[in-house]
Amino acid sequence: MLFLPNNVKTNLFNMLFAEKIKQLRDERSMPQRQIAAALEIDTATYCKIEKGDRRAKREQVFLLSKIFKYESDDLLKIWLADQVYEMIKNEKEAKEVLNLVQESIVEYEKG
Repeated sequence: MLFLPNNVKTNLFNMLFAEKIKQLRDERSMPQRQIAAALEIDTATYCKIEKGDRRAKREQVFLLSKIFKYESDDLLKIWLADQVYEMIKNEKEAKEVLNLVQESIVEYEKG
């Protein structure tokens, strides 16, 4: 069985990362242009990231965590979950694949 951290458990048919950064921005009443400026990208590009039409770069995840004062490890987990989901979402064996990955990680951690 696949277990996700509580902060990652949501409707996986939506973009987890995009939803999270929109939620964080809304909670802080920050305009998109302010976030875009901090990331040194144009507002249209940030809007696409927030809508899930474009993927944020890994280094942008860490910048966003600082901007929103949100735990970088948690935001990175959500971003990574999106990457994995996008890769296997159309595979009928997706659940089995995720279980195999989880088992492999457990074995790797055992050393």
